[in-house]
Amino acid sequence: MRWQTWLSSALGLAATARAAVSHDEEGNIRSISLRTHTLVQPYLDSDMASRWYEFGGDTIIRTDSYVRLVSDRPSQNGWLFSRVPLTATNWEIEVEFKIHGQHQLYGDGFAMWLTKERGKMGSVFGHADNFEGLGLFVDTYKNNRPGVVFPYVMAMYGDGKTSYNKDNDGKDQEFAGCSARGIRHASVPTKLKLTYFQDKQLKLELQYKSEDEWTLCFETSEPPAIPSVTYLGFSAETGELSDNHDIISVNARNLYTSGGQTGSKSSPGGRKSKQQKPEKQGGGWGWFLFKIVMVGVVLGGGYVGYTVYRTKNRSHRF
Repeated sequence: MRWQTWLSSALGLAATARAAVSHDEEGNIRSISLRTHTLVQPYLDSDMASRWYEFGGDTIIRTDSYVRLVSDRPSQNGWLFSRVPLTATNWEIEVEFKIHGQHQLYGDGFAMWLTKERGKMGSVFGHADNFEGLGLFVDTYKNNRPGVVFPYVMAMYGDGKTSYNKDNDGKDQEFAGCSARGIRHASVPTKLKLTYFQDKQLKLELQYKSEDEWTLCFETSEPPAIPSVTYLGFSAETGELSDNHDIISVNARNLYTSGGQTGSKSSPGGRKSKQQKPEKQGGGWGWFLFKIVMVGVVLGGGYVGYTVYRTKNRSHRF
């Protein structure tokens, strides 16, 4: 009968919804795309502007290929910054980029920013010094840092007062980093993936050796306290030496767990603050869908039962 088929399908959907709820309640990490901080081809809209990003300096955009922060020419400086702040507590940002050029000697590198400032040109990979927030530097030219293989990727936390020392490639300002030989002119798409959980984790992974192979650059359980209102950006510069520094795509995601993790801000030095005990929450949309389906099953079952009852009564009358 049709009502039996409908009831069977409804129960199957309810079971699927409940399974999704169980999966969520395990505390697995979930993600939601942050459209406001995602940038993909063609980069520009019909008005030849980006709704969510703006750029300046020597940055050029080729809508079918890349956002080129600086070209392979001396004395260039360019930047790309989000128009709206990144306010998510926990997030993951995956960036595909490309560093390439025609010269045997090349420089200087590019930076990814999560800072209070936005679009300010300066001497730190094209961005203003004495910044407040997080700077991630992909440095391709070695100035004076013995014992370190370049290109080198490092993170620096800026308190608004500390300057980046270019003479020793930020050695004194670095709180985490790694060598990444082969990241320039790699044979596979080069990517970085920065994951941040407030008070818990800051992790950087790189893809440049093989496609879909992520190499851990660094991971710390005592991340710095990134300002609650920050802008996501990128910048690059060239001096006497040069390279093309391209941003191919930016994919930003808000991370969360169904367990409802909470925690207080950590201090600027990266020390952990006392965290509250996670509160168990419902399964979100999966639980809501389960309840809706079950209500439908109950109402449908009642209707079917009533119809059968009326049919039997009519048969007894005749």
